[in-house]
Amino acid sequence: MKVSLYIAKRYLFSSSSSNAINIITAIAATGVVVGSLVLFIVLSGFSGLKEYSLEYTNIFDSDLKIYPATGKTIAFTQSQKMVLNAIPEVAAASQVIEERVFIRFKGKNDMAFIKGVDAQYDLVNPTDSILLSRDWLTPNKNEVVVGYNTSHKLGLGARDYSALLEVFVPKPGVGQIDPLNPSKDFTKQTAVVSGIYYVNQELNSKYVFSDLSFARSLLSMDSTKISALEIKLAPNASIASTKEKITALFKEDVLVKTRIQQNDALYKMLNTENIAVYLICTLIMIIALFNVIGAIIMMILDKRKNIKTLYSMGATIKEIRSIFFTQGALMTLLGGTLGIALGVVVVWLQAKFEFLHITPNLAYPVKLLGLNVVVVFFTISTLGLLAAKIAASRVREQLLE
Repeated sequence: MKVSLYIAKRYLFSSSSSNAINIITAIAATGVVVGSLVLFIVLSGFSGLKEYSLEYTNIFDSDLKIYPATGKTIAFTQSQKMVLNAIPEVAAASQVIEERVFIRFKGKNDMAFIKGVDAQYDLVNPTDSILLSRDWLTPNKNEVVVGYNTSHKLGLGARDYSALLEVFVPKPGVGQIDPLNPSKDFTKQTAVVSGIYYVNQELNSKYVFSDLSFARSLLSMDSTKISALEIKLAPNASIASTKEKITALFKEDVLVKTRIQQNDALYKMLNTENIAVYLICTLIMIIALFNVIGAIIMMILDKRKNIKTLYSMGATIKEIRSIFFTQGALMTLLGGTLGIALGVVVVWLQAKFEFLHITPNLAYPVKLLGLNVVVVFFTISTLGLLAAKIAASRVREQLLE
């Protein structure tokens, strides 16, 4: 093994008598370096994009959310609330009411979802991370917090008392709405906009936050009914155990979803894209490693006399193959390591100095992860060793005749 490694290193780092073989070897080594560099940068870039895409889930979605299994509401009494708050794994719990509404301000109209929340909501999802201007809701007041896009579309600002925001919802049991007098078929409430939130383009126009009592009054909802419960877990809490305890609280069937399950479609889409990008880059890497196979085969042909000499001295075909296998393995492992090292430097520089931008105000997001280092090194090692094995197998008895 030591002899094979010594000869393989000599063949790899020493210049060949043939200029063409030197060029082919240099191209093959460069291909391995560039391939691993590109694969690492692409995976790091996608990790950054994934983190950027999921940022709002960490600030907008709770650790757990309880939905009704059927219908729109679940019963939640004061005694159930006390039992829920007594569960050690539950750090905070907020009651939520959600329903689609029609909003109007100074003759401008829009559709949104009213999201009534209680005073505990700030403990579950800290509102200071999404509040763009002015104040959050004051309990038991006719106040709302609207998204940035809604504010822009309706032309309203925070604490604008020149006109109040009108919120409409169809009255229960109303069938066909009278187009000549639609107001009689809607329940209407007015509120002042106390603040404006900003999360992302989709959510900035989706929700209108209000106090729980405001939403309950607007929807004529019973005091024991809610649309959902949002829960913040205590540190190191067991999700499975907590879900069992919460489910046992309710007489009717409920769905308890984690943050990932609340955004199941988004996570599946991002993971699918990640796998697709990895497979495409791996295919490019496979094509680049054909150069390694070609370079080793050319080296075998160039060193035919040396191979015959080793064979005459008692070296077996297997031992001679191990020389060129080791050469190919060294080329791919060293090239892959160098490529990953360069990739780490490039990704770190982008994260630190943000020299590449998507828009003038948004740097291309990247994420330096140890997992990506492992994935790239495993990929280049596996493919490189396979390429070296294929090339070394060209050493046969017919070559020594």
